[in-house]
Amino acid sequence: MKDIRYTSSPLLASKTPVWRSKFIVAALALAFIVLIGRAAYVQVFGNAFFQRQGEVRFARTLDMPASRGRIFDRNGLLLASSVVAPSIWAIPEDVERDPAKLQQLAKLLGMPLADLNKRLADEDKSFVWLKRQVDEPVAKQIAELKIPGIHQRREYKRKYPEGEAAAHVVGFANVENKGQEGAELSFDSQLAGKAGSRRVIKDRLGRAVEAVGDDVPPVDGKDIQLSIDSKVQFFAYQKLRDAVTAQKAKSGSVVVLDAQTGEVLALANYPSYSPDDRRNLTGAQLRNIAITDTFEPGSTMKPITAAIALELGRVTPQTVINTAPGSYKLDRFTIRDTHNYGSLTVEGVIQKSSNVGALKIAQKLRPQEMWETYSALGYGRKPDLAFPGAATGRVRNWKTWKPVEQATMAYGYGLSASLFQMAHSYTAFSHDGEVIPATLLKLDSGARVQGVRVFSEKNARAIRKMLAMAAGPGGTGQRAQTVGYSVGGKSGTAHKQVGKGYAANKYRSWFTGMAPIESPRVVVGVMLDEPSNGVYFGGAVAAPVFSEVVQQTLRIMGVQPDVAVKPAIVAEQVEESF
Repeated sequence: MKDIRYTSSPLLASKTPVWRSKFIVAALALAFIVLIGRAAYVQVFGNAFFQRQGEVRFARTLDMPASRGRIFDRNGLLLASSVVAPSIWAIPEDVERDPAKLQQLAKLLGMPLADLNKRLADEDKSFVWLKRQVDEPVAKQIAELKIPGIHQRREYKRKYPEGEAAAHVVGFANVENKGQEGAELSFDSQLAGKAGSRRVIKDRLGRAVEAVGDDVPPVDGKDIQLSIDSKVQFFAYQKLRDAVTAQKAKSGSVVVLDAQTGEVLALANYPSYSPDDRRNLTGAQLRNIAITDTFEPGSTMKPITAAIALELGRVTPQTVINTAPGSYKLDRFTIRDTHNYGSLTVEGVIQKSSNVGALKIAQKLRPQEMWETYSALGYGRKPDLAFPGAATGRVRNWKTWKPVEQATMAYGYGLSASLFQMAHSYTAFSHDGEVIPATLLKLDSGARVQGVRVFSEKNARAIRKMLAMAAGPGGTGQRAQTVGYSVGGKSGTAHKQVGKGYAANKYRSWFTGMAPIESPRVVVGVMLDEPSNGVYFGGAVAAPVFSEVVQQTLRIMGVQPDVAVKPAIVAEQVEESF
């Protein structure tokens, strides 16, 4: 083999241009500068960005949900509680696309396979909810499928044992455990608690492999105890539902108040809904009619008109009012009674529900005197009750009243109120002249309730006697009589407003009263909207519901009967005045 001398090679012996060497050195230096700059950007200037990107892929903040507080009735019976209900979520990019397993998963989730695949194809590859709050047995079956990328989060779901009977009182919380209606909304800050959190690093299979930082433990919500008696609530709802159905009414409401403490014992509406299943829920079902809807209270205002006149000394219970000939012309309007009652005492005006008698009593009063008493009783202002959507009602300022408006207000037209406001105003009669604050929370046993005095004790008792006459023989509310207990109350019937006028054949019918009449323990208000089964007078359609609710409520409360003789069944047509 011939010896080769590389050093004497012509190629190596040729002279290399200087610029080429400098270019190579410069390129290498530039490369190092770029690498150093990139390292500086990653480690210093852009550090936060890259840390966030790393955390998105491997770090997770796991919420540790708090258990929402329970809601109890006054006797400790459960109205709302939270149960464990895991939620199913996925990391789409990690999900193993096994058709057989995905088909099983879709079946367990109760959704078509196409919908499941659509969710897994979501643009967010790191997180997607598949289904919130599934039952624990379902969650267990999903876990047994062992599909990579499918995960579970521990959450809580609300359960409502009393169902539709107490729906409008208790309300409901949404999937995020936030109160939406009723007590769940009113007391949300107490019930909700505070969620905790845990920061962890997860591997590519979604398993937590390392905790980062300190855990923040959840703080469970506080329990609350309502004033509601679930037995009274259920019975009131049941009787209301039966009455609305039998009378072919549009809707109805019942309010039951403790006459001495102001506690709300029942608040029922029909139609209602099931808080556990809110699919296809309509606005009509959701409305808490007893509190949110207002209407002209009609004849239930007549006892208040008489009470104002008694309190100011303008009349006595035996003052004679001439109502003949059963009508009265005021300005261009004619106000009528259903009959010509002739001369009636003030007691008789309330017993017979005379419109003419009521307006003649009101003529003895100044508008300001009536307005101030209405305001003191809660009309025209929002109820001081921890409840969402409570209506204010409407009572115009007395300075704008015309004589005919003062007259019509005396028998309940020209102002508006909710059924709750109407029932609450009657505590001024049940509590010996003091209107007492209403509450949805149970009061401590023996707590003394301080009311606002509106009438004297003597005049409050005088009005109770008139209410007993109105619900007794010769009165308009005879069907309110109940077995074993004396009752008193006032029926009412009013044409419904449609636009700027009144509908000729649409009515609201109600009855508001109390029992036992000498020492009242409950105040009950009943309203039926648009009864259309041939009868619409409050004394005929609302008074029977009042009777049944009063009797059952007093028995549940352990109140001793005060009437020994069973009242006769009233068969004749009940008179009523508008």
